[in-house]
Amino acid sequence: MSRFLQIAGLVVGLAALVLQFAITIPASMAAGRSLLGSIVFYFSFFTILTNIAAVMVHAALVSPAAYAWFPAFAGQSLRAGVAVAITLVFIVYATVLAQLWQPQGLFLLCDILLHYVTPFVFVTWWLIAGADGSTRWRDISWWMIYPLAYLAYALIRAPFAGEVPYPFLDVAKNGAASVAVSALGVTALFIGLSVLAVLIDHGIGRLRGKPATRLQPSR
Repeated sequence: MSRFLQIAGLVVGLAALVLQFAITIPASMAAGRSLLGSIVFYFSFFTILTNIAAVMVHAALVSPAAYAWFPAFAGQSLRAGVAVAITLVFIVYATVLAQLWQPQGLFLLCDILLHYVTPFVFVTWWLIAGADGSTRWRDISWWMIYPLAYLAYALIRAPFAGEVPYPFLDVAKNGAASVAVSALGVTALFIGLSVLAVLIDHGIGRLRGKPATRLQPSR
């Protein structure tokens, strides 16, 4: 089951990212952005970056070649952090963002794959085989760098690009106070999920009753 989920996560995640890129760039250019601006626009979404990280984790564990290039993605702490981040993707999208637009066609397919399918596959894999009881509470401080750095990037980019990737980060439209409340809420959710992830990881480690082991790429 672990092997199946790793391959499924890799194939589905990579296919969804490539398809999203293929349909986003032409649509973005049609909306007035340059090719470079469209590429930057694509990579400015937390969903895209987190799904890339999930694909990298799967790739590092499935392929020895990918592991040789990106060994950190096979590490327990990083894969647990990705599990937290991709869970955040699902929760925020399902509870807040899904109601703000109605994608059709291939955009709907990518929407489902990147916000629902890949989070489900990754978290299921992590619970079955990725968690091993070796996370530490201090790992949370390292995981927090990602969402905080992303928030800083989105807010700094906004005045220059004239747009934000997510409506709740739009200071010009919503005001600084509203954006601050939204950012604090998402940050608190990320911290809460991180605490839960560490507790679950420790619980799984105790249930297995064996020392934590480092997953290696399949041979």
